[in-house]
Amino acid sequence: MRARVLVLASLSAAVVAESVLAAQDSGSYTTELPPVEINPPEHPNKPVPRRRPAASTAPTISSGARSGTGGHSTAITRVRVFPTTPASTPGTALDADKVPSSINFVNTPEIERTNSLNVMDALQQSVAGVNISNVAGNEFQSNIEFRGFVASPVSGTPQGLAVYQNGVRINEAFGDTVNWDLIPTLAIKSIAVVTNNPTYGLNALGGAVAIQMKNGFNYHGTEVDIMGGSFGRIQGAAQWGQQYGNWAVYGALEGVHDDGYRRFGTSDVRRFYGDVGYRYDGNEIHLNVGAAQNNFGANATTPIELLQQYWGAIYTSPQTTQNQVGYLNLTGKFEVTPTWTIDAIGHYRAFNQHTVDGNPTGTQACDPPNQTLLCFGNGSTPANGLNGQQLANPFPAGATLGEIDRTTTNTNTGGFSLQATNTDQLFGHENRFVVGTSFDASVTHFGATAELGTIGNDLVVSGGGIFLGQSGVPVSDGPVSLRTTNQYTGLYALDTFDVTKAFSVTAGGRFNDARISLQDQIGTALNGNEVYQRFNPIIGATYKITSGLTAYAGYSEANRAPTPLELGCANPNQPCIIATFLVSDPPLKQVVSRTFEAGFRGTHDFSFATLDWKVGGFRATNTDDILAIPSPVLQGFGFFQNVGDTRRQGVEAEASLKSAKWQARASYAFIDARFLDSLRLQSNSPFADSNGDIQVSPGNIVPTIPRHRIKASFDYSVTDDFKIGGDALFVSSQYFFGDESNQAPQLPSYAVFSAHASYQLDKNYQLFGRIDNLFDNRYATYATFFDTNAVPSANFTDPRSLAPARPRAFYAGLKATF
Repeated sequence: MRARVLVLASLSAAVVAESVLAAQDSGSYTTELPPVEINPPEHPNKPVPRRRPAASTAPTISSGARSGTGGHSTAITRVRVFPTTPASTPGTALDADKVPSSINFVNTPEIERTNSLNVMDALQQSVAGVNISNVAGNEFQSNIEFRGFVASPVSGTPQGLAVYQNGVRINEAFGDTVNWDLIPTLAIKSIAVVTNNPTYGLNALGGAVAIQMKNGFNYHGTEVDIMGGSFGRIQGAAQWGQQYGNWAVYGALEGVHDDGYRRFGTSDVRRFYGDVGYRYDGNEIHLNVGAAQNNFGANATTPIELLQQYWGAIYTSPQTTQNQVGYLNLTGKFEVTPTWTIDAIGHYRAFNQHTVDGNPTGTQACDPPNQTLLCFGNGSTPANGLNGQQLANPFPAGATLGEIDRTTTNTNTGGFSLQATNTDQLFGHENRFVVGTSFDASVTHFGATAELGTIGNDLVVSGGGIFLGQSGVPVSDGPVSLRTTNQYTGLYALDTFDVTKAFSVTAGGRFNDARISLQDQIGTALNGNEVYQRFNPIIGATYKITSGLTAYAGYSEANRAPTPLELGCANPNQPCIIATFLVSDPPLKQVVSRTFEAGFRGTHDFSFATLDWKVGGFRATNTDDILAIPSPVLQGFGFFQNVGDTRRQGVEAEASLKSAKWQARASYAFIDARFLDSLRLQSNSPFADSNGDIQVSPGNIVPTIPRHRIKASFDYSVTDDFKIGGDALFVSSQYFFGDESNQAPQLPSYAVFSAHASYQLDKNYQLFGRIDNLFDNRYATYATFFDTNAVPSANFTDPRSLAPARPRAFYAGLKATF
């Protein structure tokens, strides 16, 4: 894998070193959906293709005239469109006025204004319902939460969002995790956050994030960026794109080094993306490749007593993650007839992950008179070595024991998708019909080991070269070697029918078939085969009240099959270290989400600015929701469990104003997430009973989901060359993870402000800078409880453990474009 990454990086360097060419695309940051040109016939006897709805029913972004063949003048109308299926491209997406759900779109200028190589920053700033929590302790490995559903790189987090890159699902097969650090931010053209739509397949409970990358047809020129600043940040990026007749080439290369604001929090990011495209007669084919090799110090949460002494403190260390990926995608769009378009995708992805995690351990010296031996979980149950024999105790009396848990995940995924779009009229009315299928197959090899050692006064675990075999009853620890296979098949159809020019109805659905197999490579405890099937419907409608006002409403269902990770750690009588020591394979039920959504959106031109706005509400009810439940017996141990029904409902409102010299945006999101059933859960909460249980009642709020999010931003052109701007974010309080009974005080709310500025030196060079967390607010984005007795020598008394956010940071850089 390392060799493949280096080869691809070398190729990218060669691409960037090509001759400097014409200027790149640019624009303001106000949200604009990708436009599609509708061209009338260049000859009066040539029929008009009905690939898009008639121009009179769609909003016009710009229009004009160009010279056609034979001296005929041809008008161009640009229609804003939005993806409604995974394989949607600007040429096959739906007129935005006919989408029966909320529209959330992040374009290239919005990504550029962040001056960040972290795609999550653009999502946080631009989408009202998005919230970021730094669960892993590293900004490149944060959780994205949207409407109470999560896409996280952290194994053990129940996932609720599907993520697609160029139509290919990139949730990793073993745990449905999303490694945002592997996505090359500079190469992103747009991001759509899709709601209320089952065509995006498994795991789209709360929606899907659809990322479209740049190519040589839509990006021309060369750009080189360098930036440095606080906490040892040094980063550089370059992109180049050019079209040669029917051919086009694009490449992007990124590198980041950051020392981090916490101990051992270093990050090193290296990413490449490239695309070769070919167009002919309305058809388009692309071959794109990508690679990344990233190393992180991921420090997770820290006891509040340590943070009160030093904001960069950590709990136990080492905690490192290494991610590697290489992928190859072949995509094609073919206009078979004037009204039939075929989209096809074939893909392959290789993902490797290695983690090292220092933890407290359940291993201890046995009770007298056997203190020369090691026990697990108590003073009498043997701690065994890899040979199955009880381990001798080589550690000095009074030593605080710990363990270094290591995991390796190697996944190879391949698959294809095929979609057909038809725009023939139906009963004399405009109609858009889409039918498609997809198949993905993955093979994962997962391994885990536990090395015993000692915990020093600095809470660093030093390995002792002694590895645990299977030990402990009921809590189990020991080596794991597991092979899993996933086969996901989907078949979907979606039809949008114009009842009138103003009223459109959309209906369809998707059938999902998920087959998951676990093969234990050491014993038989993990063996299992599970099949999950379901048809998920969608129905909705839009009504264009006026040219600047549209109403929408819709209902849809989606399902999520349990992942191999969850199936391998689902026995409450045998909890395991989440994502590390899988012990058995009891069945879990699939999660089903039912979502209602309705709202209004519109636009209005004032004399001084243009207003775009939207407001809407939603209610999503999950049946047989899955949560990760911590074990009160050992810190870091837990299991996955179906917890009955939960509900997420809320309101989102957003408005933006744009003029020639300034632009501003404000948004508000309210999210109410609650349990609907009574249940008892194990927890490390200080309010747990003597058995380590808490009682959850109907109406209790789901932890780690803030109810209120308020966002505001502005940009102002002081002169044509000098621009300034700022962002504000308020996130309300939230319950700690482990406090599902809502008995403990909440994690406090926080407000964060940032500022940025740029100065154009000449047509090629720009200086820019930004200040994050302008007022140096000390706050946390995530909180949980821990066992205060897990490290006896530390003498902790407060069980609260927080994920501290980054303090104030200054960055400055130079951008060159040619």
